[in-house]
Amino acid sequence: MKKIFTLLLCFSIFSNSFSQTQKPQLHGKHWMAITGKPLGATAGATTFAKGGNAVDAACAMLGAVCTMWDVLSWGGETQALIYNPNTGKVIAINAMGYAPTGATPEFFREKDMNYPPEFGPLAATTPGTPGGLMTMLAEYGTMSLAEVLAPAMEMAKGYPIEAQAANSIEAQKRRIKEWPYSKKVFLPHLGEEREAPYPGEVFVQEDLYQTLFKLVETEKQALADGKSRKEAIYAAYERFYKGDIAKEIVRGTREQGGLFTEQDLANWKVKIEEPLSINYKGIDVYKLQEWTQGPALLQSLNILENFDLKSMGYNSANYINTVYQAMSLAFSDRDFYYGDPDFGPKSPMKGLLSKAYAKERAKLITENNDPKIGPGDPYPFQGESNPFINLLKSRNDVLAYDRPELPIQGLDDPFLEHFLKGTTTIQAADEEGWVVSITPSGGWIPAVIAGNTGVGLSQRMQSFVLDEKLNPFNVLEPNKRPRVTLTPSMALKDGKPFLSFAVQGGDTQDQDLLQMFLNIVEFDMTVQEAAEAANIHSYQMQSSFGAHEIKPGSITLNTEVPSWVRNNLKKRGYKMDFQNRTSGPLNAIWFDWKHGTFWGGSSNHGEDYGIAW
Repeated sequence: MKKIFTLLLCFSIFSNSFSQTQKPQLHGKHWMAITGKPLGATAGATTFAKGGNAVDAACAMLGAVCTMWDVLSWGGETQALIYNPNTGKVIAINAMGYAPTGATPEFFREKDMNYPPEFGPLAATTPGTPGGLMTMLAEYGTMSLAEVLAPAMEMAKGYPIEAQAANSIEAQKRRIKEWPYSKKVFLPHLGEEREAPYPGEVFVQEDLYQTLFKLVETEKQALADGKSRKEAIYAAYERFYKGDIAKEIVRGTREQGGLFTEQDLANWKVKIEEPLSINYKGIDVYKLQEWTQGPALLQSLNILENFDLKSMGYNSANYINTVYQAMSLAFSDRDFYYGDPDFGPKSPMKGLLSKAYAKERAKLITENNDPKIGPGDPYPFQGESNPFINLLKSRNDVLAYDRPELPIQGLDDPFLEHFLKGTTTIQAADEEGWVVSITPSGGWIPAVIAGNTGVGLSQRMQSFVLDEKLNPFNVLEPNKRPRVTLTPSMALKDGKPFLSFAVQGGDTQDQDLLQMFLNIVEFDMTVQEAAEAANIHSYQMQSSFGAHEIKPGSITLNTEVPSWVRNNLKKRGYKMDFQNRTSGPLNAIWFDWKHGTFWGGSSNHGEDYGIAW
């Protein structure tokens, strides 16, 4: 009787909470464009209106959000999943920059650093976003680079800057003044009380405009010389990474203390990869490879497939405890086994993603939270012996526990500043069947701008480790990609797109994406309901930023979680804090094949926005 009462109560909470959403459901028949800011979504909509496909629109949105520093720049990194309707396959785009020449553990240890720094020229990997945009456009788009970059170029000439970016510049102006080219771009009122642009002020980035103009100019000349659309775009790509733009990026970076060489930029390439996937109850879920944290979502689903989540009830104490521990198991594996697959040792992904391994890991989930949950041993599940078994035993000695006796101390907790590093997301789909999910990032404010290019550099080097005891797969090496948090998602059902989804938020990304997916699949929420639903956030994993702290047992809950659930979780060992909105800034497209339409969801958590037709 008690179980029936609990289920009815959970159903009542669900019904009352999600019968009406704060943002409207998006509906479209021809196309849909969603991203982190209204102006960015407008760039996608105008591209669709001019006849572009979803890849064209996604590239236009990417250029726009980079230009408006939401929350990234042109020198950051881009990672994407693209569904190609002509092949019925999901394609993975790896446009993550790599560590420059001279970036070694010894280099940073000599500077008394435990990790590469959070900010500054030594935090930068090589620029990836320009190459990612041009590769996606050349291979899968239909428009010219000039057409796709038109919104970004107009914005670079001057656009009304939004309060979030403007106030972030003002808050970070002391650090910005350390870098001469950043000071020139970001602080138009130098010497006044407010040195950053005012919200709504027309913010001009002439150097960036000239860089984008050079790319378009190169494409135009290549077309005049008889090159194809694709060849002309790649000519612009070459100019960025091997021509005068590359030379200025390297000069400006090295002048400010960075390590880039011209050879670093010339040798870097965008990779078109096979994504990783698992099947969850008849739905194929796709993520990028283990140079991202994406496989942790796949591992979590494999573990949770061993439980009857629906019968537990949405956000019941049993459900929260089960999901939290499943994530702890998956993310502890992430923290030890994930890294750039182009470098040895090779991550044991076959074992990590096996259903048998997940079933064994699921047995470790108990009534009470275990703060000492650590990485498992997936090697036997791919017929091998673990070469790092001794490192596993000594790993706890080097973890940075951030006052584990305390929960998160509100939104201003310094721990959260590192854990929740933001970016943006891009979702696009069209009636021809193209679907794009992107989580670009890097070069957020305060960014080092590379010389007179207007290009803000990435800060992703901090996601490397310098001690193999933490993760032998993610130790810093020149020309190696760090294991990043960036993680677009896509799901297919019966061979057709089912859900395209992504979120910003550092180490919480795959936590929010996991719960959104379960909200739709297990609890029958619409995509907008799922985008606004009250998620939990765990900190029982190593932060990918700053000092890489960990807070076992700490959990963020929505303020609407009832007292009896709170009391139950407290008895299970959780240290709780509460926030009004806990969905994370999710963006997603759900595909209604019965009616041949798109349903779009854009969370009420931030300023994300979508337009459909």
